[in-house]
Amino acid sequence: MTVKTPHRTTRRRTRLILACAMLTASALVPQATAAADGTDDDKRDGHTVLTVAVSQSVDSLSPFLAQRLVSTSIHRLAYEFLTNYDVEDARPVPGLATDWRPSADKLTWTYTIRKDSTWSDGRPVTAEDAAWTFNTMMENEDAATANGSFTANFKRVTAPDSHTLVIELKKPQATMTALDVPIVPRHIWENVTDFSSFNNDKRFPIVGNGPFVITDFKVDQYVRLKPNKNFWRGTPRFDELLLKYYKDGDAAVAALRKGEVSFVQGLTPAQAAALEKEADIAVNDAPGRRFYALAVNPGARAKDGTRFGDGHPALLDPAVRKALFHAVDRSAVVDKVFQGHAVKGEGYIPPRFSPYFWKPSPSQEINYDPAEAARLLDGAGYRRNAEGKRVGEDGRPLDFRILCHATDPNDKAVAKYFQEWWGKLGIGLTVECLDNVSDPWLRGDYDLAFDGWSVNPDPDFVLAIHTCDALPATPGDTGSTDNFICDKRYDELYARQAVEYDPAKRAELVKQMQSRLYDTGLMNVLAYPNAVEAYRTDHIESITTMPAGAGNLWGQDGYWSWWSAVPASGAPVSADTADEGSSAEVFIGVAAAAVVAAGAGVYMARRRRAASDDRE
Repeated sequence: MTVKTPHRTTRRRTRLILACAMLTASALVPQATAAADGTDDDKRDGHTVLTVAVSQSVDSLSPFLAQRLVSTSIHRLAYEFLTNYDVEDARPVPGLATDWRPSADKLTWTYTIRKDSTWSDGRPVTAEDAAWTFNTMMENEDAATANGSFTANFKRVTAPDSHTLVIELKKPQATMTALDVPIVPRHIWENVTDFSSFNNDKRFPIVGNGPFVITDFKVDQYVRLKPNKNFWRGTPRFDELLLKYYKDGDAAVAALRKGEVSFVQGLTPAQAAALEKEADIAVNDAPGRRFYALAVNPGARAKDGTRFGDGHPALLDPAVRKALFHAVDRSAVVDKVFQGHAVKGEGYIPPRFSPYFWKPSPSQEINYDPAEAARLLDGAGYRRNAEGKRVGEDGRPLDFRILCHATDPNDKAVAKYFQEWWGKLGIGLTVECLDNVSDPWLRGDYDLAFDGWSVNPDPDFVLAIHTCDALPATPGDTGSTDNFICDKRYDELYARQAVEYDPAKRAELVKQMQSRLYDTGLMNVLAYPNAVEAYRTDHIESITTMPAGAGNLWGQDGYWSWWSAVPASGAPVSADTADEGSSAEVFIGVAAAAVVAAGAGVYMARRRRAASDDRE
């Protein structure tokens, strides 16, 4: 939907067509997107700037490392993927590839690379760039940090000519029309010697081929982007896109009111209600693509079998985990914390993705039942002592810690309810709200944690992070695991869905995976939060939501919102009209001597725990 007037979208489910069902796409084009061809007749003095307030730190500007939502959203703007998602219904549509065809056995996929895409330094984009990107991920473990699950099954990737890419598979792979991997320019990246430490943040502008070019970046301050005038789909209308970091949500809202920013996401119910009364501000409240969950430390481990961390041993007992979940009122979380701007959590994948949405049967559901929770604890040997505290047979009390994101008011509010509910059972809870929860999470130094991921139309990535293969190789390494889960039955189901091309059969396997994850008691999905966001209508005349009709603007499965945004008459302007980001004359080389670590301690590259809307 292209929004042109202040409104509040209504809640509805949008059925998505499975990406793996599409075997050819030569005729597909995005529907209902605003044309952004740079032919606007409006003549404005100055330089229009669209400023977006963000609350999450960039983990890396390297597409090979970045996993946080803010970072992957930036990469969607700066680099093309082979395919994109249609703004209307998320079916696969052309991106860098104009069409794709599988062989009869579906073990070889041939992509036609478009001829009208150029890198922002003026060089043509070729199939060799794509082949080099995938081969680097296949050959270099560090380069596979962010998106290695997509290439783990690749046998061979070649570029027979400049516009033909051929991917040979070891076995069928259902994600071949949903490879969410940014394609990078080989002539820039082939000089990188250490992909684990190169954060791509020292020389600007950064060469890309998406609708925008990254021109500047300061840690926890801003990311600056300019339109790529060579972008094949058309030049964005705003002269600059500025992502500005705000640690405090109230400060971001105040900046929106004053016109210092054009857009704010992640609003609290109180903020949304107040902004709806403001002139020149539109609030968008739509079904989100995220889940919000309570994660249990299952005993941090590495692939080599080594256990590490200091998780409470009582949480290894399924009865204790089930008791905790029975003492959580998810309806109260939705009503009292999210105040209706969410749906009660059930399965791992939000209802927005209806083909994959799963909910437990009445007999399977771990519903709110404090009496059952007490019975389970008694039966497991955790009885109350004289002070009313639950104590195990080893004498250790059930006192847990929960990692909380300091920038997320929902974490703090929900944690207070946990303290109340669990306290009645004799269980203690210490809330540890940190600016950066990555460090203790990576070390396994936690008992419980607030967790959340944004889900793509194809759910493979958020399924892969709970496989045994995602564990770190050793305690000193960093894997792609979300929560150190390793379950044989879950892995078997993951392997089966990954090779299933039939959409209905694959969806059923994905639902079985969610059922298994639910039964382990290691993840309790509390809610599916709405995308609650606001923008100034005197800055933005129109902008495209995804999906059309009732969708989000921030964190889309594509670049439609910021690419389509049209400046309003009151859009902020600056005198800076330099356009270094899209000039073919600009040179940005990555000399081998410059390929060094981006500063130890600046990032936790390869992980993503700065906010609860973690993954793209």
